[in-house]
Amino acid sequence: MSAGSEPRASGTAVTAGSGPEVVCVGETMVVLAPDGGGSLEDAARLTVGVGGAESNVAAGLARLGHRAAWVSRVGDDPFGRRVVAAVAAAGVDVSPVAVDRDAPTGLYLKDPGPDGTRVHYHRAGSAASRLDAHDLGRPALAGARLLHLSGITAALSGTCRDLLVSALDGRALPGARVSFDVNHRPALWPAGRAGPVLRDLADRADVVLVGLDEAAVLWSAGDPAAVRALLPGPELVVVKDGPVGATALPCTGPAVFVPALPVDVVEPVGAGDAFAAGFLSGLLRGLDLRACLRLGHLTAAPVLAVPGDTAPPPDAETIARALALSDAAWTEQASMQVRGGSGR
Repeated sequence: MSAGSEPRASGTAVTAGSGPEVVCVGETMVVLAPDGGGSLEDAARLTVGVGGAESNVAAGLARLGHRAAWVSRVGDDPFGRRVVAAVAAAGVDVSPVAVDRDAPTGLYLKDPGPDGTRVHYHRAGSAASRLDAHDLGRPALAGARLLHLSGITAALSGTCRDLLVSALDGRALPGARVSFDVNHRPALWPAGRAGPVLRDLADRADVVLVGLDEAAVLWSAGDPAAVRALLPGPELVVVKDGPVGATALPCTGPAVFVPALPVDVVEPVGAGDAFAAGFLSGLLRGLDLRACLRLGHLTAAPVLAVPGDTAPPPDAETIARALALSDAAWTEQASMQVRGGSGR
C-alpha cells in the first residue's frame, strides 16, 4: 500500500461468517452532468452522481442476491465518502476500499450534445490510480468464487496494470474464476495502444466480455467468431452486439446467440455493466449459456431505459418467468415482463 493510505473505508458488511462470493476491482468516480440537459458550456447547474464500471457490476450482482465486494481506493475527501456511501447503499461490501490521504477521488463530467455524450475525465493521479497487486492480498477476500476485472484499470497506471497481471497470471484469489470486461475507453488511451494490451490481458482470463464495436476498433474483428479466434485462451468469450443481441462462445461446443430485448433507449451508459452482472450471476447460479445471456439482457434493459448508470433489475419472479420462455416467445414476452416486473 502506498504511503498515506489509511484503514479500509466503513460501509455495508457481508453476512457474518461468510466472505464475498464475488470481488470486483476498479475505480469509481464522482460524476457531474448538466442539470436538465444541455451542454456543460451552457449549464447553470450540475447534478452529482457516482459512476464506475466495476462497482456497477458489484451493485448489480448484489441486487441479484450475491455477496459482492468492491476493491478500490478513494481520496480522503467528500467525493470519496460519497462514492463509498453510494456503493455501500447498493448492498456491496466496501470494507476492502482504502482511503488515501495523498491523492484525490477521481472525477468525470458528462457533456451531452447532438451527436451523443462526451466524457471529460479528471482522474490522472487519482487515489484509484495507485491501486496495486497488494490490494488483492486481503485475507477477507479469500474463498471468492469470482474475481471481476476491467480493461479500464489497465489504462490508469503501471501499478494498476501490475494488479491485473497478478490477478490473471498469479491468480491472486486462488480458486476464483476470473472474468474480464474489455471496456475500452478511447478518452483514456487510443485503440492503437490499447488494442495489444487489452487482447493480451483478455486472453489470460477465464471469461471475457467484449462489445463487437470495441473488437472492431481494437482488433479489426468483424464478427463473434473472429473475436473468439483472436482470444483462444479463455474458457468462454461473450460478444455483445448492442440492440442485436449477444453471443457466448465456449472453448468447446457450439456458440449460443440470444437476441436483445427491444427497449426505448434513454442512455446506454451502464447497460454493459448491468449485462455483465446478469450474465455472471447466471454463471454463479450454474445456469446454461442461453439462460445466462437472457439474464444479462434482462438486467441491462432497465438501465437502458433510464438516464442514470444503474437501475434495479426485474424481480425474481419476473426473471424466472422470462428464463422459462421458449425461444420463439423470448423477445416479445420478455420485453413486456421486464417493463411490468421492474415497475417502469
